[in-house]
Amino acid sequence: MLTGRRRHQTHWYERTRMPITTVNPATGAPLARYDTHDDDRVEHLLARAHVATRAWGRTPLERRVAVLHTVAGRLRADRDRLARLITEEMGKPLAEARAELEKSAATCDFYAERAAGMLGDEPVDVPEADAWVAYEPMGLVLAVMPWNFPFWQVMRFAVPSVVAGNGVFLKHSPNVTGCALEIERLFRAAGLPEGVLTTVLLAEPRVPEVTARLIADDRIAAVTLTGSTGAGAAVAAAAGRAVKKSVLELGGSDAFVVLADADVEAAAATAVRARFLNAGQSCVCAKRFVVEEPVADRFTAAFVAGVRALVVGDPTDSRTDVGPMARADLRDGLDRQVAESVAAGARVLTGGGPLPGAGFFYRPTVLADAGPGVAAFDEETFGPVATLTVAADEEHAVRLANASPYGLGLSVWTGDRKRGAALARRVTTGAAFVNAMVVSDPRLPFGGTRRSGYGRELAAVGLREFVNVRTYWAAH
Repeated sequence: MLTGRRRHQTHWYERTRMPITTVNPATGAPLARYDTHDDDRVEHLLARAHVATRAWGRTPLERRVAVLHTVAGRLRADRDRLARLITEEMGKPLAEARAELEKSAATCDFYAERAAGMLGDEPVDVPEADAWVAYEPMGLVLAVMPWNFPFWQVMRFAVPSVVAGNGVFLKHSPNVTGCALEIERLFRAAGLPEGVLTTVLLAEPRVPEVTARLIADDRIAAVTLTGSTGAGAAVAAAAGRAVKKSVLELGGSDAFVVLADADVEAAAATAVRARFLNAGQSCVCAKRFVVEEPVADRFTAAFVAGVRALVVGDPTDSRTDVGPMARADLRDGLDRQVAESVAAGARVLTGGGPLPGAGFFYRPTVLADAGPGVAAFDEETFGPVATLTVAADEEHAVRLANASPYGLGLSVWTGDRKRGAALARRVTTGAAFVNAMVVSDPRLPFGGTRRSGYGRELAAVGLREFVNVRTYWAAH
């Protein structure tokens, strides 16, 4: 008979070896089962990745660029199969999954075409010496990635890191394990040496401890995380203890500000897409709609009509606009936020609860009279729920836009672009878009401020987050 201590130890061991089972969120049915990695397997993968990354960092840039071109071609050639995998694992409509893959391919092309300029030595005019700045590989980077854009979130970090000569040690979200393994196979098939991009599969109870241990390991040079603010704080603390570089892309509760001189119909039509793309499961989705009082009724009517016209259903059906949420617990958490908001005085204009039947569907929801003190305004709502708040004037709109602990993106709608840019400068965010919805683009740096994180991805700035910016001085 096992003693209490031995029973506890056995239970812990079983929990740490728990397999990963992926689930189709449209049906609730299991998809696949994956064995997770124990400590010995993690050590084997880490040792192999460390050696492979050191060799990759010495590989000529031309070969690294060639890998990116091949990855782009393979993404496009295998688009339909990979899009179906994305849809099966996390529920987004097939059209959105295909767009995610094309964006990933375009990012490969972007860096392949520009890597030489971004990574080339930069001479510095110093009379007494030949001096230059070099951008050299940093090493193996631990990447903790989320499920909402299973390919894009990984690719927007991995592509510039790999072309810079770094390695990627990927801990992806368990509900998109199939996508994680496909990304690794994709790079290997494109010519990336084994170990340079490695996926580690961890049982959920092990993630905090193993992640902290990996960050402390000398073979990990840096860490990046896209996810919740709580997870980011834990990773930042571990990186701080290890004195290692970290980049965090965390939550968001973006404001979408509509001023009285805006094109209200255009703003409302864009607002529907800005909120309900990917079933609202995006850090950079617009979530808080702040509208100046003179146009509030017109905007509200147009916005609600657009939301009611959305087709919710089977994500493999081309007529579907909004698929299921990715997991049951996420749907339940969102429903709690809506209930708490209504209890605090918000009004449901449309939607307001889960859809009955199989799968993790939630009705596209609009809440009016939502301001500070209302859960759906104060917290990040990671699903198809929008809040509407009326601002008395522009000054009030700025205060409402800033009334959030997050600072990722901002969209401002106005008939005067200069006015929109001036307003944006008064709101603290990592990006500001005037008369357009906030998006990420490989040509532009992407990242947040405040509780939305720090550091940047994409563009030259993102590539250089994970390089050693090295000064050379050769005296005459």
